[in-house]
Amino acid sequence: MKTIENNIKGKVVAITGASSGIGEAIAIMLAAQGAKVVLGARRADRLEKLVERIINDGGEAIYQVTDVKRRTDLIKLVALASETYGRLDVMVNNAGISHLSRVDEVQVEDWEEMIDVNLKGPLYGIAAALPVFKKQGSGHIINIISTSGIKIVPLQGVYAGTKNAIRTIAEALRQESGGQYRVTGISPGFIKTELADHVKDKTIMTAIKEMATRIAISPDAIAGAVAYAISQPANVDVGDIIIRPTVQD
Repeated sequence: MKTIENNIKGKVVAITGASSGIGEAIAIMLAAQGAKVVLGARRADRLEKLVERIINDGGEAIYQVTDVKRRTDLIKLVALASETYGRLDVMVNNAGISHLSRVDEVQVEDWEEMIDVNLKGPLYGIAAALPVFKKQGSGHIINIISTSGIKIVPLQGVYAGTKNAIRTIAEALRQESGGQYRVTGISPGFIKTELADHVKDKTIMTAIKEMATRIAISPDAIAGAVAYAISQPANVDVGDIIIRPTVQD
């Protein structure tokens, strides 16, 4: 029987939004498979506990307090990876925020925050990683997007727009790279995370949480998709993956 090579072991992976939910699940799963994970998020206490957990389980992990709204923070996160491990193989742009409202409610401050986190954040991550990828001649960008950008519904217009903007930009990047680096988009549906906690409208928040209680699936499902994309041979680029509960519309 042919031995299956672990293409994750030894790879250096930076992850934003790593202190909880999908980012935390990605970090734990990849570290368990031998990746060296470089974790970024705003909550230092959670990052510290996560790094301690990974190390106690035999993995390798370091962290940098990171606010994706600040370009310099992403530069520092990538620099930490390069200085500590000598390279960066994968950049996972996971941090995201959701403010749901009708467009005609004109919640401009909420729009701006989603643009800063969901659109500019991944762009800053891409901008920080690409110089390293170019120098190495290889690299992998993974963007955690959303099924909200696939099925457009009321209350999610601007949120879905920020996610679809990244989908579009990433596809252009993939084509421009000429195969030098891989680009993957992963669109989760209802997942058990803290995303709904940021919804300001209490009625909408309650409705989302009630639905999540009924149908949401584990963040491990998304982590598994990330691991799958990374584990492919260097000449295989996994483009778009949609992962949602079987009962989700």
